[in-house]
Amino acid sequence: MKLELRKTFQFEAAHLLPLLPEKHKCRRLHGHSFQVEVVVEGDNDPKLGWVMDYADISAAFKPLWEQLDHNYLNEIEGLGNPTSENVAVWIWQRLKPALPLLKEIVVAETCTARCVYRGGE
Repeated sequence: MKLELRKTFQFEAAHLLPLLPEKHKCRRLHGHSFQVEVVVEGDNDPKLGWVMDYADISAAFKPLWEQLDHNYLNEIEGLGNPTSENVAVWIWQRLKPALPLLKEIVVAETCTARCVYRGGE
């Protein structure tokens, strides 16, 4: 039986999108209360009754959260153009080795705008 677990994290960060036209509002320095949803999928362990411990998801994400939270995303290696799409891929690439069951990363920069990444390049 395949089940999906979703764990949500939040971080505050500033960024600008340097490749946009100078008059575009996102070209100016601004910040967001980002939400990241980490989704894993796997079989339910019949003995433990779960796919994995939510604490293991948190532990895997913590080093990335520490890099992202209250920082200027453009200064983080690999995030020179920190769109939601690029942030989602950046998180996936760093999280997948620690979470082999990783299925999806969702990055929301506002309560109405989000990006979903499901791996692959």
